[in-house]
Amino acid sequence: MEALEEQLSHLNIAKRSAMKDSATYILDIDVSESTEEKNCQTVAILCSDKTIRLYNKETMACLQEYNARPDVLSGVRFSHTNSNLVFSACSNATVRLWDARVCGTGAVLEFTGYPSNVFISFDISCNDLVVCAGTEKVDDDAFLVFWDGRYTPDTGSKEPLGAYSESHNDDITQVRFHPTNPSLLATGSTDGLVNVFDINENNEDDALTTTCNSDSSVNIIGWAGRDYKQVYCLTHNEGFLWWDLAQVDTEEPITLCKVEDIRENVSGYNIDYLIDGVYHKKQDTLLLLGGSHNGDISLFNCDLDKVTHVRTLTRGHTATVRSVYWGGEDGSLITGGEDAQLLLWKPKAKDLSPKKRDSLKMASSVQQRVRLHNNKSFVTKQK
Repeated sequence: MEALEEQLSHLNIAKRSAMKDSATYILDIDVSESTEEKNCQTVAILCSDKTIRLYNKETMACLQEYNARPDVLSGVRFSHTNSNLVFSACSNATVRLWDARVCGTGAVLEFTGYPSNVFISFDISCNDLVVCAGTEKVDDDAFLVFWDGRYTPDTGSKEPLGAYSESHNDDITQVRFHPTNPSLLATGSTDGLVNVFDINENNEDDALTTTCNSDSSVNIIGWAGRDYKQVYCLTHNEGFLWWDLAQVDTEEPITLCKVEDIRENVSGYNIDYLIDGVYHKKQDTLLLLGGSHNGDISLFNCDLDKVTHVRTLTRGHTATVRSVYWGGEDGSLITGGEDAQLLLWKPKAKDLSPKKRDSLKMASSVQQRVRLHNNKSFVTKQK
């Protein structure tokens, strides 16, 4: 804990990049995998104006822009094996692939879904072999749709390999493949469930191995712990749950930590909402990031049955922070929000923080649906 506090205490703003349009929100961030050219990593951001923009991580200079109008994009992810390839889910029943090496702003490949699909979440397996996207609920159906993720030029489009349709009964807000095991997939939904699948199984019933109930509407999920045997969940009513899947078949408790509302659990700190969770692999620590509508970002260390404040980052953003990316290799943090700013925080960087100015934006008017559930939080083993 002391080593973590020491590292985070030295985070300062190293680079600042502002959008041309001050009304543009930064909704999602991803960074290309480290290669032999570590100093040439690329940052991809998803913007509220339906664009994807690529930046040089070290200089924060804009390299490329892709425009998806009139379709709405959801999420942005780099290929794990090719830093030139960027994916995003689309409201027109497609997942699109963009190639930074190709001139123009059009997608080089479309993964087409079923006609009624509106994709609101997606991910790519760690070996790039499978793409999976989650849909909004249409009629009584919410789908997880799968494709062969391999890219060859001039393919044009790909049809689905198949879909799961029975495991969620509402909007599928999160799809997250395991960081090292390409067959494991975790999903979250506004139905309150976090499901874990082994997609190597032949059918959906056999593939569903574990179900965790969040008691609420799932906003964000992620993998954590040594060998990534844990799953955490952030809910739309600012709750936090953390489960250990390694304990499913034992008599040990599955739930490591449950906080129904982070705002009531961290008195003394100005927290209006949860932004994300990040697993600090070197410290074997799960961190929560919470924000205030004036742009401050607070970092909390997760422990059994409690979260502990570590540090608050100030004088950076001036409005709601929507997205973060933790750079585990160099300890950097990239943040973006409703003030149209993209910030790179690095340990011991020369502080570029300006004097705090008043926000030109009001608190976020984009309110996520919150669905409360009466059932008690539980975890069930499906097989």
